[in-house]
Amino acid sequence: MSVSEKSFKHVNYLWDKEKEKELGDDQVALLLYRSNILGSDLRITNYGGGNTSCKTMEIDPLTKEKTEVMWIKGSGGDIGTLKRSGLAGLYQEKLHSLKNVYRGLEFEDEMVGLFNHCIYDLDSKAPSIDTPLHAFLPFKHIDHLHPDAAIAIAASKDGEKITQELFEGQIAWVPWQRPGFDIALKLEKAVQDNPGIRGIMLGGHGLFTWGDTAYECYINSLEVIEKASQYLEDNYGKSRPVFGGQRVQSLEADQRQDQAAKIAPILRGLASSYNRMVGTFTDDARVLEFINSHDLDKLAPLGTSCPDHFLRTKIRPLVLDIPADYDLSDGAALKEKLEVEFQKYREYYVNYYEDHKHPNSPGVRDSNPVIILWPGIGMFSYAKDKQTSRVASEFYINAINVMKGAEAISEYVALPLQEAFDIEYWLLEEAKLQRMPKEKPLSRKIAFVTGGAGGIGKAIADRLAAEGACVFITDINKDNLDAAVATYNRDTGAGTLMDVTSMADIERALKETILKFGGVDVVVNCAGLAISKPIDQTSEKEWDLLQDVLVKGQFAVSKAAVAILRAQNKGGDIINIASKNALVSGPNNVGYGTAKAAQVHMSRLLAAELGPDKIRVNVVNPDAVIEGSKIWEGAWAAGRAKAYGISIEELPAFYAKRTIMNEIISTADIASAVFAFVGGDLSKSTGNILNVDGGVAAAFVR
Repeated sequence: MSVSEKSFKHVNYLWDKEKEKELGDDQVALLLYRSNILGSDLRITNYGGGNTSCKTMEIDPLTKEKTEVMWIKGSGGDIGTLKRSGLAGLYQEKLHSLKNVYRGLEFEDEMVGLFNHCIYDLDSKAPSIDTPLHAFLPFKHIDHLHPDAAIAIAASKDGEKITQELFEGQIAWVPWQRPGFDIALKLEKAVQDNPGIRGIMLGGHGLFTWGDTAYECYINSLEVIEKASQYLEDNYGKSRPVFGGQRVQSLEADQRQDQAAKIAPILRGLASSYNRMVGTFTDDARVLEFINSHDLDKLAPLGTSCPDHFLRTKIRPLVLDIPADYDLSDGAALKEKLEVEFQKYREYYVNYYEDHKHPNSPGVRDSNPVIILWPGIGMFSYAKDKQTSRVASEFYINAINVMKGAEAISEYVALPLQEAFDIEYWLLEEAKLQRMPKEKPLSRKIAFVTGGAGGIGKAIADRLAAEGACVFITDINKDNLDAAVATYNRDTGAGTLMDVTSMADIERALKETILKFGGVDVVVNCAGLAISKPIDQTSEKEWDLLQDVLVKGQFAVSKAAVAILRAQNKGGDIINIASKNALVSGPNNVGYGTAKAAQVHMSRLLAAELGPDKIRVNVVNPDAVIEGSKIWEGAWAAGRAKAYGISIEELPAFYAKRTIMNEIISTADIASAVFAFVGGDLSKSTGNILNVDGGVAAAFVR
């Protein structure tokens, strides 16, 4: 069997020979291809983890002579999504010349700034700390990966011995050391001292593998990971039950989800005491196996081993001391109990900082947990946005896999606390944090938009997402909903079918929002319909429908959302999309206008009631939004045209001409008004009405 046909059980073999032919001899393109397929498998490396490189011969623009250039993933990149713009291209000769100015471990950090003097490609991404680790290895293509199976061996007490025996001397061992220039020199020496090896295991960290071509490097990486993975599988449960066996019984899946949805807003509020966070919940089988085990109490406090893991997850998780079937109906008592647990964690983290800080360490960061484990239920993670919280969750699952493997073959060894602190509060890491782009205004907010699959609702959801919010949209039309949700990625938007007249539907939709994003911050009541008829032609059924959808719907959604907002204890916004018709009396509009007026006054009543909870309630009144607006489809447009004695085609111009500004109103205009209320500049405004109508004097509020 040729290697290209080899079946891999523990990793995905994704190399396409036709794609390789298409890329030809473009080594950088092959590097990107290899990187992307490696990064697509979380068993090989997680988001942002690891690094890849290749070396090519290029023409020096000054000497016009050939020179060797290394192309490597730049700082902060992700190999799974790596593009050419994410690479750094550096002169190999100059990188090796840095050895002449290296002054030793005490001066490690100063070397990073010198990487910039080695740049060949002026469009390079900032070179990463891994740059010399690849530069000093004499191979054309190199992978530095963080596969769970390899780290399990690297993070075990007998890791060096196991590596030697398992790979029969073909993988060298370099003990743990913080990434930098000095360990790059050690890697170089390991290759010199062990000619013919196929890779290096970094203690507690990860794996280096290589090849003369992109394909050979890829196959080498997969084969080493496969061998390590199979070794772990062969040893699971061999000497003792996995994680010491099960101690806690999980609830059934639907019960786990119910419990998680009830507690998540409280957890989110507590985790957001320093800054608002977005959440992720998972009850993945790997998580349940760990959190329900006898070894949880032993292993969870040890923290993670691989630097990539704890930089994303914090040094250790918070484990909730609450039975899985705990009665969560008494919110006040639950919140008090959880506050005690959070305070203990915050005190632990501050003590960890104080015990290990250096005179020049950055100030202590947010002391709240990132990872929260609830035995029998699942895992919660909290971070500045959905992607970061999701990735933190994925990284902790990686850490679980590492602990499981290490315990199966030896004994798990966590990174010493001082080493962990020195990386977490590394001045280079702090500099990287300071270089992060400014957050968008709504980057830590979660918006729930009813009627969000089209027209005004979709425009509002799109604007909030563009400003950084996670958006969860609801609608009663499945086709429209599916099309609308497809415009977002998994971290920015989601949605579900929901009828605003059904409290069961509303509660289910909000539960889905909580399980997806952790809670709710902005509620936009936009679901609606319009019926334009004189009173003698308005049926009782039509009257009830308008009242149910517009008035009862706004009431029911707001009531259910307020319970979540109060549980979070972080305030929030309710924005009700009413209409100019709530203020202006027009012909043939008794049912719709009355319902809209009720929406407006309900908003004022709620603003007065919810102000002490810092929950703001405001109204946006559109008028004549014909472009993209669903209510103008069908009979409503015909009814309004008939009321004014004009044709449907004349409506946009008619409505524009009757305004003071002679403007046509778009769905984007309404979205801008919603953002004006929730974007942060009007955080002390509630009970207001913002007309977006081009100026209709009869609708002036005062």
